[in-house]
Amino acid sequence: MLSSYRQIFAAPGSLAFSSSGFVARLPISMTGIGIVTMLAQLRGSYGLAGAVSAVLALSAAALGPQVSRLVDRYGQRRVARPATVVTLLAAVGLLLCAHFAAPAWTLFVCAVGMGGMPSTGSMVRARWAHLYSSEPPKLHTAYSLEAVVDEICFIVGPILSIGLATAVFPEAGVVLAGLFLAVGVLLFTAQRRTEPPVHPAAHHASGSAISSAGLQVLVLTFVATGAIFGSVEVVTVAFAQAQGHTSSSSLVLAVYALGSCLAGVVFGTLKLKGSMATRFLAGVAVMAVSMVPLVVVASTLRGTAGLVAIGAALFLAGLSISPTLITAMALVERLVPAAQLTEGMTWTTTGLALGVALGSSAAGWMVDAAGAAAGYWVPVASAGFGVLVALAGFPRLRSGLTADAPEPARSSLPG
Repeated sequence: MLSSYRQIFAAPGSLAFSSSGFVARLPISMTGIGIVTMLAQLRGSYGLAGAVSAVLALSAAALGPQVSRLVDRYGQRRVARPATVVTLLAAVGLLLCAHFAAPAWTLFVCAVGMGGMPSTGSMVRARWAHLYSSEPPKLHTAYSLEAVVDEICFIVGPILSIGLATAVFPEAGVVLAGLFLAVGVLLFTAQRRTEPPVHPAAHHASGSAISSAGLQVLVLTFVATGAIFGSVEVVTVAFAQAQGHTSSSSLVLAVYALGSCLAGVVFGTLKLKGSMATRFLAGVAVMAVSMVPLVVVASTLRGTAGLVAIGAALFLAGLSISPTLITAMALVERLVPAAQLTEGMTWTTTGLALGVALGSSAAGWMVDAAGAAAGYWVPVASAGFGVLVALAGFPRLRSGLTADAPEPARSSLPG
């Protein structure tokens, strides 16, 4: 199993850009929850804290693809560094406004400015595609590795952010996220020899990556997938609280991510054949089916037994996550031109982020209206919507792929 991963790191500079990319993307999982924890302590209002965090998410959804489009056109180093500087200045402004009790509107302005954070995960995957576009098995393993890294980020990041904000000082989580972003992007962009070439003329002529019909299907499906993630998180915390074990909710959610991590590691070693569009549809369907046991468990079991059963159900549900996301990223690599790869991948993560915000809000409303157990119907409904989108869009995905070879634009890249 490990030999598959050793092979992808044989390329000079691959370990350097992958490891520095890990540091640079930790802030994605730290910033939102860090802002909520910070403002809840400094302002005493979860409503304000959640609203500021939501504005950050919406700003990232609007600005992220545009920053990535500039990355494709002008290069990772030339765009990521200035975008990071703007993000850090806005973060410093947010910290100062929060600490010195500035008017609430100033917090929202700063949150908008932080939305321009560069999508390091997309840039890392673009480098893997540049290295291994002519070797699909290695590219599959590389994408699997990055899916696992994403899961690790979303396990470690919130723990660091919340732990520091509650144990050291309220702003500590956001401060550390800013340090990770600055150091990570600086080290990542210093790796010049693995940076993909820019295609300014091709990018200018073809418009936005989101004009791809296949990519539109993926993004909409990712909105549904993000709604699953966001609603599961909120409902699981509420369910744990209802059972008198609030502190155990983070452990239960970590088990969910662990299932995805393990599946991603194994999936990366498989030599897959057949249509990626079919594999993606199957992954979305399995993800939907895996949500149903949560409703059954939550409605029939209570106390510690109920929480343990929810953890087991989430572990099994997590097994379908990484394979589905890995396949989706491989589809993006085939559906959009090489000159728009970073932007295309960022659109999928944008859909995911929007879905998380929608799912969290819907789950909170459902929990308040009908209780924690009923809240698990939100991820079930979200998963069902994802299946419908994937089914309806399946012809678009299939027609966007070539049967035996990658696009000509990609075959010209040096391997």
